[in-house]
Amino acid sequence: MSDADITALDDLVQRLERAAEQLRSGDLSADAAAGLVEDCAALAGQASAELERMSRASSEVSLPGQDTLL
Repeated sequence: MSDADITALDDLVQRLERAAEQLRSGDLSADAAAGLVEDCAALAGQASAELERMSRASSEVSLPGQDTLL
């Protein structure tokens, strides 16, 4: 996992946290809140995809003592 991977994931988490704060504030109109919920769903999908990519990349790296079976 690289620093860029962690930074990208941290950015998504921060954006989700800011959106959650806005939703909890109650200051948004119904339409704005609905749009923000849709944005959160998209951000969560991006975070999920990033975690999946990072997981696959880390599983491709052979650990010491782990040989390939014939």
